[in-house]
Amino acid sequence: MKKLGITSLSLALALGLSTLPVMLKAAPNTTGTVATTSVAPATTASKVAGPQVKKEQAAVTDESTVSINTATAEEFAKVMNGVGMKKAQAIISYREELGQFTDIEQLREVPGIGAALFERNKDRLKL
Repeated sequence: MKKLGITSLSLALALGLSTLPVMLKAAPNTTGTVATTSVAPATTASKVAGPQVKKEQAAVTDESTVSINTATAEEFAKVMNGVGMKKAQAIISYREELGQFTDIEQLREVPGIGAALFERNKDRLKL
């Protein structure tokens, strides 16, 4: 009789523990409701901060354009993504040898300035 009681208890304990991983996986779903509630104010706060960030980005975009006909190497390197001093100097050398650019697309003809680099920076360029 004792063996049957111990076996039953062991079996009940094993079954109870075997459902533990399932319960742990289910637990975040029940706390997810609470977490969603606590996340909602953060989302509201991010919506409030969102326009401020966009205004700052717009200001940076306005200030981060560079004229390909008048910029120095330092300005090119500072404003253009993926352009260091070497490529910036290549742009200036090209401009000095062949004259001012008549179209922004001409920048692709500069050695070291490929299509991908041009596309990444075309919004930062002006004549």
